[in-house]
Amino acid sequence: MSRRRGLRAIFAVPLLLALASIGGLVVALTGDGWRDGASWAALGIPVFAVGWAMKARRT
Repeated sequence: MSRRRGLRAIFAVPLLLALASIGGLVVALTGDGWRDGASWAALGIPVFAVGWAMKARRT
């Protein structure tokens, strides 16, 4: 039998990915310099997560 998970466990990772995306977009729109690098890093997190999930799904 599968274990029941609460809403917190189900939506924790999608919420973190959404916050990283929103944060990256806001940082990208508010300045230049080091903020450009921070926005690239924050917006790369969801892309990396999708690639990791696709690779894990294949095996």
